[in-house]
Amino acid sequence: MSVLLETSLGDIVIDLLVEQAPKSCQNFLKLSKIKYYNYAPIHKIQKNFSFQTGDPIGPDSKEIDGGSSIWGVLEGPKKRTYTAEFHPGLKHSEMGTVSMATVPVAKDSDDRIAGSQFLITLHEDLEYLDGKAAIFGKVVEGFDVLEKINEAFVDDSGRPLKDIRIRHTVVLDDPFADPVGLVGPTESPLPSKAQLATVRIADDEEFDDEVDEETLDKLRREREAKAQATTLELIGDLPFAEVKPPENVLFVCKLNPVTQDEDLDLIFSRFGKILSCEVIRDKTTGDSLQYAFIEFENQKECEQAYFKMQDVLIDDHRIHVDFSQSVSKLSDSWRTTTNKKRAGHAGGFGGISSLEKKRQYRAAGYAGPRSNGLGIYRKEGLGEAGVKVRNDTTDVVTRPGGTAGIEEEKEAEITKIGIVDDDGEQRIYIWPSHETHLRLA
Repeated sequence: MSVLLETSLGDIVIDLLVEQAPKSCQNFLKLSKIKYYNYAPIHKIQKNFSFQTGDPIGPDSKEIDGGSSIWGVLEGPKKRTYTAEFHPGLKHSEMGTVSMATVPVAKDSDDRIAGSQFLITLHEDLEYLDGKAAIFGKVVEGFDVLEKINEAFVDDSGRPLKDIRIRHTVVLDDPFADPVGLVGPTESPLPSKAQLATVRIADDEEFDDEVDEETLDKLRREREAKAQATTLELIGDLPFAEVKPPENVLFVCKLNPVTQDEDLDLIFSRFGKILSCEVIRDKTTGDSLQYAFIEFENQKECEQAYFKMQDVLIDDHRIHVDFSQSVSKLSDSWRTTTNKKRAGHAGGFGGISSLEKKRQYRAAGYAGPRSNGLGIYRKEGLGEAGVKVRNDTTDVVTRPGGTAGIEEEKEAEITKIGIVDDDGEQRIYIWPSHETHLRLA
């Protein structure tokens, strides 16, 4: 009764204690059989204590549900967990002890429930876990892999900086009959989108043996920043993911709230020509947010200001100066230019030929009856559609079949209604007997 875990750091063979913990063993065996653990990350490592895995997606995903027992997979969420077994003779006394992660039942703290997550100890004599994690197996091969996992670089939450994943599971011996409805896959399934989205540094990416933790963390942050930039590019907030901030713009912070744009312009202009100087303010109150952006004509002048103005006292506040990392101005310019190009090379509105900007039609200055192509008919001297309009707000629109509904806002006597066929399309004339305000019903 054994299971082979093929991980990205090597193989681990687990012997199961089916007599002492039959339910946990059956759960683990059947989840392994349906490849439930494939591509599951080792999401928490506590050095010289234990590591935890078994959640197919991992805790960093929005789609996380913590995993499910085999009965929950087959029968639904109501059976996602089961009551774990605790054999009094099983203790976390050896390195490589395998146990189900459990939580207490709200109604009775003596009972604890488990799902799919399990942990493997990385040290001996871990009595703290007794009664909290339900033992169901022990590692018999792959202790070198446990040592590698124990030495992995992790962040503050214990997650490895470079992914460690279960790539495949192989059931070597299974004494339990399959539950009703269980069907194993014919081949190993590919990782889901949700699983791929949690990758920091791929488990198969090669690094030099001398790479330190700081370098790995830097690479992880660069990967995350690139992924975020690509997302902004896709939604149109950046012209392209690799866009770099301008090298001639300074970021100035820790300003006194009374400091004005003109003050900074005067102080920083001694280094060269300033193209723009703006203290950023609250849009609602207009109060200074105590930081500003100063754009110089060239990079050299910007660098001189950076070296000379650090920690300078302005209005009794010692300022901090740095090179700007903002690309919002570049993005605004790019969007404006793009929209202009669209409008110049395509009809319609915003470069989309099927859209048209809302128009306002006025009676003043119009000479001669004609259709404007939008179904609004005009007659000289009578305003829009022959209606003598108050405030110039009424449009009478062509209706197929020569009918139109009219609602009176003010009582009026209509003396004549005429229907004229214009190029095969019927249009409506309305002549009120006195000035009134009419609109379509």
